[in-house]
Amino acid sequence: MDFKGRAADLDLLGKQMEQIAGGVGATRGRAVIVTGRRRVGKSRLVQEFCDRADLPYVVFQATRGRNPVAERADFAAALAGSGFPGAEAVAGLQAGDWNQALRALALAVPDDTPSIAVLDEVPWLVEQDREFEGALQTVWDRHLSAKPLLLILVGSDLSVMEALQSYGRPFFGRAAKMMVNPLHLADVQAMTGLDAAAAIDALLITGGFPEVVQAWRPGMDLAAYLRQELADPLSPLLMAGELSLLGEFPEASHSRAVLEAVGSGERSFTMIATEAGGASPLASGTLSPILNTLLDKRVVAADSPLSIKADTKNKRYRIADPYLRFWLAFLQRGIPLVERGRGDILLERIERSWPSWRGRAVEPVIRESLLRLLPNDRWPDIEAIGGWWNRQNNPEIDLVGADREPVARRVHFLGSIKWLESQTFGRREYDSLVRDMLAVPGVDESTSLVAVSRCGVTDDLPLAAHWGPEDLLRAWQA
Repeated sequence: MDFKGRAADLDLLGKQMEQIAGGVGATRGRAVIVTGRRRVGKSRLVQEFCDRADLPYVVFQATRGRNPVAERADFAAALAGSGFPGAEAVAGLQAGDWNQALRALALAVPDDTPSIAVLDEVPWLVEQDREFEGALQTVWDRHLSAKPLLLILVGSDLSVMEALQSYGRPFFGRAAKMMVNPLHLADVQAMTGLDAAAAIDALLITGGFPEVVQAWRPGMDLAAYLRQELADPLSPLLMAGELSLLGEFPEASHSRAVLEAVGSGERSFTMIATEAGGASPLASGTLSPILNTLLDKRVVAADSPLSIKADTKNKRYRIADPYLRFWLAFLQRGIPLVERGRGDILLERIERSWPSWRGRAVEPVIRESLLRLLPNDRWPDIEAIGGWWNRQNNPEIDLVGADREPVARRVHFLGSIKWLESQTFGRREYDSLVRDMLAVPGVDESTSLVAVSRCGVTDDLPLAAHWGPEDLLRAWQA
């Protein structure tokens, strides 16, 4: 399968390699922690980088729950089969611990030419052997950092990977961090060949996950893609969500129940507790740590109203990536239909709810895109884009442009989103925004008003700015 997109990620790794080759830095070697959501394409990205680099390399992927002795034996076998000049010298090695195993890596890699070593699924190595981190730090400091080596540590558990480089942990301060995100809007548009508006729909469904986007043949419209994927019980669109969740959240767990509650729509703490608890709401002492874990893993995001007044107790929780949000809202419960050949029923359900679901799901994408377009000459001080709502959700403002978050010093604009197939942003939407604007702390009659619309805006509206699908796409293009 051809490798597409990820030009910026490949460039980041390439620059690390250039600095090693040029002898830039305090040590000859460099370490990079590569992390991101499961199934986002980290391993594929790193393999592509190794293949393009045309340098000796080794890739070792850990196995969850494996005996550490067997794991180290596989690591030694990977070294022996690598293209390193010292590979033969470590062939047959039986390392008694990770200190010995990693010292074998130091013996195998060349002294005078750049090389690459990849340890994939590092959280599983940490889980297997509590001495792994200390051994990594010791061998890096004494041996590996003195070699022209790029050491790439890959892992999907964001909390574990971030802890690796936290203060007080052995490897603290020794590695750069690189976050691999799903494919962005411009990549999805290039891969699908769709226009800007349709590409945003494709992003909302696929989430930019490479294996899901790859199945979208160039030029295929939304209905055709869904019809194709819902006819196959093993399609990436159906399977990726379950495989991703099962790796971290078993079906019977409270975490899974909380995820499913959030996935059914934006929810307050109380509503999540009620829905996830079943017969009785989850206790605050149970729900709070679950939500904190989901936030740490970046599976769930929390939004607070943005204005000059703090309102931290009025949070809204949402699924962080669009694909998982779509999967939890529609596909999870629809898989049995597809398995018995009735994907057409599931497609009807999606089409019936699509306009309202999309209208809410597109908001984070729009806000993130505007943050890439701003600040600009008109609003040089905007550094935060959010929304605002009160406890009753009436009124509710889609867009707030401010100088900072979570509490702004100044609100620069308010805006409304209208994301319908054939209706422009018109006088009714503008009047509604004017009527509600003064409810937002820090706003007065002079605050600018803006709009984002899928189908444009009425010409005579006194808006300070408006953006459409092409503008949002441009935000992601080089």
